Amino acid sequence: MTAPRPAETPSEALSRLAALHGVATSYSPSPDVTVAASATAVTLALAALGVDTSTDAAVRDALAARAQEIAGRLLPPTVVGRGTRAPAALAALPAGTRLEIRTEDGGTRASAEGLPPGVHLLTATAPDGRTARSHLVVAPPRLPAPEGRSYGLLVQLYSLLSRRSWGMGDLADLGELAGWAGRDLGAGFVQVNPLHVAVPGPPTDPSPYRPSSRRFPDPVHLRVEDVPEFAHVEDRDRLRGLLERAARLREAVLDKGELIDRDAVWETKREALELVREVPLGPGRAAALRAFRAGQGQALQDHATWYALAEVHGPDWRRWPAALRDPRSAETARARDELRDRVDFHSWLVWLTDGQLTAAQRAAREAGMPIGIVHDLAVGVHPTGADAWAQQEYFAAGMSAGAPPDAFNARGQDWGLPPWRPDRLAESGYAPFRDLLRALFRYAGALRIDHVMGLFRLWWVPEGHPPTEGTYVRYDAEAMLAVLVLEASRAGAPVIGEDLGTVEPGVREALRDRGVYGTSVLWFERDWEGDRRPLPPESWRADCLATATTHDLPSTAARLTGEHVGLRDRLGLLTRPLAEERAEAAADVGEWLEVLERLGLLPGPHGGPHGGGAGGADASREEVGIQAVYRYLLRTPARMVGVWLPDGVGDRRPQNLPGTWDQYPNWRLPVADAEGRPVTLEELAASPRLRALVDVLRTESAPGA
Repeated sequence: MTAPRPAETPSEALSRLAALHGVATSYSPSPDVTVAASATAVTLALAALGVDTSTDAAVRDALAARAQEIAGRLLPPTVVGRGTRAPAALAALPAGTRLEIRTEDGGTRASAEGLPPGVHLLTATAPDGRTARSHLVVAPPRLPAPEGRSYGLLVQLYSLLSRRSWGMGDLADLGELAGWAGRDLGAGFVQVNPLHVAVPGPPTDPSPYRPSSRRFPDPVHLRVEDVPEFAHVEDRDRLRGLLERAARLREAVLDKGELIDRDAVWETKREALELVREVPLGPGRAAALRAFRAGQGQALQDHATWYALAEVHGPDWRRWPAALRDPRSAETARARDELRDRVDFHSWLVWLTDGQLTAAQRAAREAGMPIGIVHDLAVGVHPTGADAWAQQEYFAAGMSAGAPPDAFNARGQDWGLPPWRPDRLAESGYAPFRDLLRALFRYAGALRIDHVMGLFRLWWVPEGHPPTEGTYVRYDAEAMLAVLVLEASRAGAPVIGEDLGTVEPGVREALRDRGVYGTSVLWFERDWEGDRRPLPPESWRADCLATATTHDLPSTAARLTGEHVGLRDRLGLLTRPLAEERAEAAADVGEWLEVLERLGLLPGPHGGPHGGGAGGADASREEVGIQAVYRYLLRTPARMVGVWLPDGVGDRRPQNLPGTWDQYPNWRLPVADAEGRPVTLEELAASPRLRALVDVLRTESAPGA
């Protein structure tokens, strides 16, 4: 006689309910360790997905409802097809089910075989009368690889000032850099930081990774003089005064050592742009603006409305009058009409910025770059900004994306970015993600996706709780990748995923299978499953962007000299004694220098990491060390090799120091030389040191090298 099955405990019921909604009840920071997620995080994550878990009875009811929903539905809300094959989900339909597919171009089909790429509408009718309507995403099997191998420059655009900038780097500077690097250096691409529009200040959050909107660019990057109507401004005296103010902002950074003041730059540009807008557009330009507004549709109208309302009510929409918090309310529609001039102003700014971004990519391609400008997609958006207001139904209320505790950050991370709801994305056919990608690919030669693991799962942190009390919530990676491959293929653009740090098993393989490149940083490439020694160049993956550093890491010069350890010590960021940290950093670099010397890339003896000033023999030795690091990257099979532009002039300072807020000037430093003196774009182009580094790259990349 079989013993009766024990009754399910409330905890077990909650775990089963969480699993059905993609909410994890545990996670593994390493293969041999499993950590239980906070029960509070699990219940709050489910609540953010609209699931009531307030009582044991509510959990049981939710379980029953979810199980019934899954058992009764014919198809999920979004179905994915790969290539010309019919989606696997259709094979599970009852025999005799009729299909009607309305294709993206308006046609109708009765079969999913041989469908063109696109997002189609699928209706399935079973013999018993049940029907299901789903979005059918059909994408190519994978992204095509870029032809050949290329190297390029990595730079934070705001940090790249020319003698024509208004206090920070702009899109004309980007076009000049791309034109020079393509023609004179043979570079294949220039990668920049996210250029998404920020939440307005002052003070404006300087981080490009906490934008107001990821869909629209920031007009702070405009070169005002390049707007055609600028030449016809009538108030020349006022314009002259603004140009003089812009010159003072530029000189403060380049000649007086002051930090980049984004708010002052934008205030000056805004006043100038208000003058430029008084100049009537010619018929062709006016038609182009109308076409742009029509093409961007509701999204641009919402965006411009948010900025117009923010001028009146402040930049946190959660504090606006209740009726205006709803972008679809009658009160919001009335306010939009009352503020029509300001709404038009902000949509005009988007149009101007889109045009200059397109011009920068055109300059890159005309200079011979096979890829051009690589744009960066941030993980999410600011909770008070335009996207969070306009797309409220897609965001998980009361949640923030972040990272769990790990070996490098025992407290975990809270990025302050509301995550998308996976259920709402699926119900919409991933419309917000599609629209976002399509907007970026208008002017991107390639796209880098920050924390690409977020396409698979994100760590959700409940509001008011520490990051340690979060949990993972899973997304439909197959659908997210299909949308990404579809839009990137349409644009003919490669995609690079930032897959650094803790990556769950299978993620890199799934990305590789769809043709998405990874990111490999030299100092982290070790045989972690073996002797933990530096990974030989031939063992590196080919489908990646290989670099020596990133915006969040020490420059190569700082790492070779150990100066990054001293900086963290001065800011009180070390968790161990300074001597211990220095010894570990020196040993790490020493192992790499031995490898470089053994491969004949570094004249020996290297003598180990060294300190001291930036001048004399040490500077020369450090420059040779930097060249050796990039020679090593070229020994790997990596299809793309990125040169951190500040490495070309010996810059010691990181652009961003994680773990700091006001202790360090994150996102406000210009590119500088080894002594900390700002270096202009014109000086970079004439720099013998940068030229010597690029000559190394060109020589090592030459056939037969």
